[in-house]
Amino acid sequence: MDREDPVPSGEGMKEQLTSNIMRLVKRRREEDARASLSDRVAETITRVAGSMTFIVLHVVFYGGLLLVLTDLIPIPVPFGEGLGMIGSVASAEAIFLSLFVLMNQRREEQRADARADFTLHVSLLTEDELTKLATVIHRMAEKLEVPIDERAAEEVEKNVDPEQVLDALEEIDGKDAGAPGHPRTHDAGAARGGSAMKASTAS
Repeated sequence: MDREDPVPSGEGMKEQLTSNIMRLVKRRREEDARASLSDRVAETITRVAGSMTFIVLHVVFYGGLLLVLTDLIPIPVPFGEGLGMIGSVASAEAIFLSLFVLMNQRREEQRADARADFTLHVSLLTEDELTKLATVIHRMAEKLEVPIDERAAEEVEKNVDPEQVLDALEEIDGKDAGAPGHPRTHDAGAARGGSAMKASTAS
């Protein structure tokens, strides 16, 4: 056959995988470069605050101050109301760290939403392509007179409407949230969700 094989070889698959990874890394770096100054500062502070070095430094710093203020380590310079000052500094630090963590968490949630949308898009494309492939295989089996389960083949060839599936899941979640502590609600919602999903496959 003179026609080029559409299926890449093993080495070609490695090259394609490497290329896809490099594209994802490049896109992530571009997103980081487009981030605002406040987002970059929040991400840096959150990364530093979540390190073991940061924890050790705080233990040493505040532990040393407490030892000094409780006269376990005597020093010639009086601190006065040092315990109150330490409490105020620690409270202010905790407030600012919480704000930076919330800012970074908001950005991570935006990234997670984008990844979820991308995954859903790929899943829908995959489902559509697999449905087409199942139809082709069904026609080939009929042509070659290979016995198959016609009912199962027809079910596989049906496209599932994603909107009806999402509506069924939202209905189940809504029922669960509206009646906590009642497992029957989940069963009833699941039954209605299952019937809605079956109806979508039958369309």
